[in-house]
Amino acid sequence: MISIKAFGETREHYIGNIISVWRAATPEQMQRGRKWYHVANELASLITDGDARTGAGVIAALSANRSWSENCRLARQAYETGRPVGHFQDALTKVAKIMAGADPAEVLPMERKTGMFFRCIADPSDPDAVVIDRHAHDVAVGETYGNRDRGLGSAGRYALLAHCYREAALRLGELPSIVQSVTWVVHTERIAGTGTRAFEGRRTAAVSGTCWGP
Repeated sequence: MISIKAFGETREHYIGNIISVWRAATPEQMQRGRKWYHVANELASLITDGDARTGAGVIAALSANRSWSENCRLARQAYETGRPVGHFQDALTKVAKIMAGADPAEVLPMERKTGMFFRCIADPSDPDAVVIDRHAHDVAVGETYGNRDRGLGSAGRYALLAHCYREAALRLGELPSIVQSVTWVVHTERIAGTGTRAFEGRRTAAVSGTCWGP
């Protein structure tokens, strides 16, 4: 795992890695990355009859260790039936609270991945929110960790990488969430070795509406 106490040259190295991957994006990858959270916001609104904030909270709470299509299916099912299922009890409890009217910001861990995912979906124009998942970590570090532990449960390590994305975004004149989503597209397609498979499955499901089918 990377050190939590990374300063000076190490942080600059991480920031440089992020910017390098950003600049490697093709026009098509750039377009898809820029759209991702906007599409997710539309889906969040769709499953809750127009309440994107609640929808974003439900989606985020059910996102851990689930593919995007499965995440969508569980969120839709929870809202339609009023009974969240298919996940760990902690996640299901959070979903139940959100559907009962609790503010997602009062239920989710807002300084970690789940809370940041909620913020990015609820408001794609959020100037500060950034999701640090395993791929975002690997982009910044410049190394694909595979199944190795990245230590992203550490608040300090998460904050360090989030800072690097925010600084990269500042230098690029972009939102941190857009820098993260575009570099995510580039990185996942590189490691998939198939050009579009890793991200395309998520994007296609979202854009086509198949997440909301029977």
